[in-house]
Amino acid sequence: MTSLKQDIQHKLGRLNVLEKIIAINVLVFVIGFIAKQFLLHSSSLFWLELPSDFFDFLYKPWTIITYGFAHYGFLHILFNMIVLYFVSRLMLNLFNPKMALNIYFLGIIFGGLAFLLVYNVLPKSMVSVVTVLVGASAGVRALLIFLCSYMPQTEVRLIAFNIKLWYLGVALVVIDIMGLFSLNQGGSIAHLGGSLLGYLYATQLQKGTDIGKGFERFTDWVSNLFKANKKSPLKAVYKSKSNKVAGHTKTEFNEFNKQKQIDLILDKISKSGYESLTKEEKEFLFKAGKD
Repeated sequence: MTSLKQDIQHKLGRLNVLEKIIAINVLVFVIGFIAKQFLLHSSSLFWLELPSDFFDFLYKPWTIITYGFAHYGFLHILFNMIVLYFVSRLMLNLFNPKMALNIYFLGIIFGGLAFLLVYNVLPKSMVSVVTVLVGASAGVRALLIFLCSYMPQTEVRLIAFNIKLWYLGVALVVIDIMGLFSLNQGGSIAHLGGSLLGYLYATQLQKGTDIGKGFERFTDWVSNLFKANKKSPLKAVYKSKSNKVAGHTKTEFNEFNKQKQIDLILDKISKSGYESLTKEEKEFLFKAGKD
């Protein structure tokens, strides 16, 4: 038993942050499925669902985040988690884990707020009858649209052919706009809210502003509340001006071909995070994504 426990802990410890999100979603789905067998109704994850009525939401404010961990349909969670898994491969090769989590959770929050706004502001005659919102789709959309907006010219493999990310992003948004007139209207609204967050995050990051820093500080503060007796030492970070680009002199760097230059910068990101890049390196990566 001890060996099995250690093996599970070891495997969980090797998961990246987005894979851990996947594991939590699967665990919640299994708990909901088991609980459903003992209940007379299907809402076994009632306390996680985001209600469409604003006053009901005031009684359950935590659901603005927890709805993203609630799935009832097997195909629903399967599709969301498969997409999240493949997005995590690309996302975490380029950006640090905290930024990925910022985008994911802010996407869920934006999706939930869009859902609440539409169903509490627009006349009832303009919207379909929806009681609750569940699913991680808004967070997944936020990550996808972030990548599509930040590096639009990058190509990814889609089944049997390559496609530029900006084509994929446009297709997803068009599908969600069409979904506003479908039975899954509430889900499509949340998708568009998550997509908006992903787009804003990418465009602001290109300008040098990380709009998720405030949310990151808040989550760090909440995390520190559970570490009452563990005061982490302050760490001073000094940024020095350097004539080097990705560990090479500018002359050496310019002699490499473009793909090698991109690989060197991506390697620096994987080792030290996006924030370790110089302004010149960020500009180079941004321009490379547009070419």
